[in-house]
Amino acid sequence: MGLWDRLTGTRHPDPGAEPLSSPEVREALRSVGGADKPYVVRTARPAEKADLVAEWRVLEPAWRDFFLPTRVQRTLKIRMRLVAEEHEVRALDEQLEIEWVGDTPTLAVPASTEFRRGQTRTVSKRWTVERGPGGRPRLSPDRVFDTADLKDPLRKAVLGAGWTWRGVLFRL
Repeated sequence: MGLWDRLTGTRHPDPGAEPLSSPEVREALRSVGGADKPYVVRTARPAEKADLVAEWRVLEPAWRDFFLPTRVQRTLKIRMRLVAEEHEVRALDEQLEIEWVGDTPTLAVPASTEFRRGQTRTVSKRWTVERGPGGRPRLSPDRVFDTADLKDPLRKAVLGAGWTWRGVLFRL
């Protein structure tokens, strides 16, 4: 594994792994999403220029200051193209983050927008204050958003099928 593979997050299957057929890999990837998961793996639309898309949408409450509530909306898409001749899945991450200012969604105004494309890794935590064992206040993570929670199961499904997971930086 070279430096470029390390930068792009490319992983190769174990040596001697028998590659599955393209429909079997497609089914393995689609089975990663489900009703009990916060994301979905679906067939890509023609405009997305991919075979499959894994998508995760998160709406988090936040506070800019005491009187001005904000919401942060994050969307993570992993567009995947199956290349059967080379037994690899090429994956491109797209992450959109919009911060909405306002107390109701219909009156909210976008305050900032950030878009990332390539191989991304984002970890976001929301903390709550609770009482510890001695009665002292302490912070504990309430909810965590980690892009690896979506990407790792996809990568595991591809490697388990004997295919290569190839991270792409610009386009599929």
